[in-house]
Amino acid sequence: MKCINCGTDNKLKDRTANQGRCIKCNHPFAFEPTSMSNVKITDPMFAKAIADISANHTLFFTPKQLLYLLDNRIKAKSASIFGLLFIYLFFNIWAPGFIGGFASFLFGANSFMIVSILFNICFILYLYTKSTSNKTNIKSRKEYARCLQIIGGIILAVGIYAALIIYNSFSLFVIAVLLGMLSIYFGTRQLRPTKFPQEFLFSQNDFQGWLDRWQQINGSILKILPSPNQENRPATVNPDVTVYSFDRLVVCDTATIAQLLIANNFHFENNCAILSITGYPQSIFDTTMQMLRRNPDLKVYAIHDCNPRGIGLVHNLRTNANWFLNSEIVIIDIGLTPRQIIATKRGMFIQSSPESAQAAKQLPEEVRQSLSAEELAWLESGNFVELESFTAQRIIKVLQKGIAGSQNLESDDSSLLLVGDTGNDMYIVQSFG
Repeated sequence: MKCINCGTDNKLKDRTANQGRCIKCNHPFAFEPTSMSNVKITDPMFAKAIADISANHTLFFTPKQLLYLLDNRIKAKSASIFGLLFIYLFFNIWAPGFIGGFASFLFGANSFMIVSILFNICFILYLYTKSTSNKTNIKSRKEYARCLQIIGGIILAVGIYAALIIYNSFSLFVIAVLLGMLSIYFGTRQLRPTKFPQEFLFSQNDFQGWLDRWQQINGSILKILPSPNQENRPATVNPDVTVYSFDRLVVCDTATIAQLLIANNFHFENNCAILSITGYPQSIFDTTMQMLRRNPDLKVYAIHDCNPRGIGLVHNLRTNANWFLNSEIVIIDIGLTPRQIIATKRGMFIQSSPESAQAAKQLPEEVRQSLSAEELAWLESGNFVELESFTAQRIIKVLQKGIAGSQNLESDDSSLLLVGDTGNDMYIVQSFG
């Protein structure tokens, strides 16, 4: 493992002999991958993840965004069909020959065939389990599924030939057909265009421990954001400033995303106000709302998680007296929405929980009517996607694209979909990036 301080490559015996420090510069290593269980983290890997999530240390990011990126990097080592087939063919010869050879002393010549059948059953179950695991990435799931299809074909071809020509056994013929068809069926079912829920390979407590250790050894990460600080004390604003207003407002469903956008100067670069539905930043919330209500041409952009709370954000803006009750302002829903996730070909980190399923069934009727049957089914299955699963760079780019695309709402080239009646218009961005 290379030292991130001086670049010296330290072998395990070198790190062990020097108490976990670099043999050249004596800089301590934050991680020792050989002592970690199912997840292997190295110092260069963690350093690169920090650099990538911050766009080479130019953008602020949240700890959870780093968690998502790190999980994706670890899962990125997808399974290889050729490697899996090599293992299958090798052990399909070795297991009957070696294990079957010993078993033949007890069970006779049929031991070779029995061991081969048992091995194929176990390997098919292994591949199927991996292809359905929430801790396996989408690409690897598909590789396991394709391997199931190929192995099913091999079992049909070789098994039927052996049953009819070598063993002349109808029982073996039936077993070969059943195993082969079952393997092909499992593989084909897993290759259907389905958005699979996923789980993290490691717990958030483990990740927080790694983050604390990294900063203890290498110093604070300059671009990582703390938890949003809700200030109850209103800030003093120059009266000359309050006579102005904004043409655009970005409303987030969480203070975390609002803080992320503000920290990265999105409001300055795009001449807009940024608030969260929870009232962040609280110190200037009331003043900002007073300024916004002065502009009858205000456009509001909603950006949120794809979960029941986030999906209800636009409805909340329309019906809450603290926001835009009885107002005819235009609201553009940037996302995330279920239709964006269902339509995208790009893999998203979809999670699922019973709590989200229950909350989806309790959505207001007005919100439910704005969703298709497919979207409702997706939400009521407990599925959800968090904005923090995307990098700050991508969130900013999508938001900028949505603002630019709303300049001429009547244009045929607009990427926005109109939802609602005239005088109470809501537009939905059809694609999230």
